[in-house]
Amino acid sequence: MKTRRHAARRRPSTRARWTTTAAALVATGALVCLVVALRPDGDADPGRTVAAPAADAPSGTVTRPPSAPPSPSPSRPSSASPTMSPGASPSKTPAVTPGVTPGARASASSPARAVAAEPPPAGRIRPGVAYRGLATHYDAGDGDGACLFGPSDDLMIAAMNHADYETSRACGAHLRVRAANGASVTVKVTNECPLPCAPGQLDLSKQAFAKLGALSAGEIPITWTLLSPSTSDTVAVRYKTGSTRYWCGIQVVDHRNPVARLEVRDDGTWHPLPRAEFNYFLSERGTGCGGPLRITDIHGEQLLLDGIAVRPDVLQPTGLQFRRH
Repeated sequence: MKTRRHAARRRPSTRARWTTTAAALVATGALVCLVVALRPDGDADPGRTVAAPAADAPSGTVTRPPSAPPSPSPSRPSSASPTMSPGASPSKTPAVTPGVTPGARASASSPARAVAAEPPPAGRIRPGVAYRGLATHYDAGDGDGACLFGPSDDLMIAAMNHADYETSRACGAHLRVRAANGASVTVKVTNECPLPCAPGQLDLSKQAFAKLGALSAGEIPITWTLLSPSTSDTVAVRYKTGSTRYWCGIQVVDHRNPVARLEVRDDGTWHPLPRAEFNYFLSERGTGCGGPLRITDIHGEQLLLDGIAVRPDVLQPTGLQFRRH
């Protein structure tokens, strides 16, 4: 009986020991899990999507959790900072007329101005250069000439010698002419003086020559320089008589600075037109006739016009003018 009582007392003691051991193991496991979960490296659970790359992400890209701070994005240049293509040389930022956007396409009713990256190749007549030659005179009549600007009441004009006329490149240039006696006159090139007019020679209208000396002198030594004058006129465009959308000649009139180039746009590309001795840019196959035009002066400034209708022998104002230099 004693033995049974002892055995009866030992059974609950064994169960309690197992119970205590199990509880301890559970507590230890919970503690281990808690410690692992609280590790700062966050790598305790290799199955977490936070650390794993996305299956569809490009190689080398890490998908970050929404709670992580976003990675810095590449810096964008300020709108006030000029940008350049790789290998491009820096250029001066062009001055902008208020209300005019450089480089934008425009219509004739709301034109835009742009500045070319580089001036076109210089012709024979260059800004800031003084040229020497002789002044002669001729009867200018109604003021029309080889440049085909048409009659004019302003007869302060000149015919440029053949070499400096340069296939009508000198047409519309404004010149300050000075004589040895100190007298001077400002003239506009509207005509060509053929050979034997020598390089540097100007054949002035009688009215202009008289500002420098007596007509009886016949010829006098002069120096002359290119001007960029003030003017209230704006550039105008005129299509030659007979122009259509299949063939056209385009003339630029009333420009402050000599025109170096005229381009038409076709299939998204600008095409320069050749210039005839009678001062029209010719599109023999009709490319660009009636479409956008880009006019460049000798300083590299460009005027952009989005469509001038083909209206032969009609002077169409653009509302634009090149800057003074």
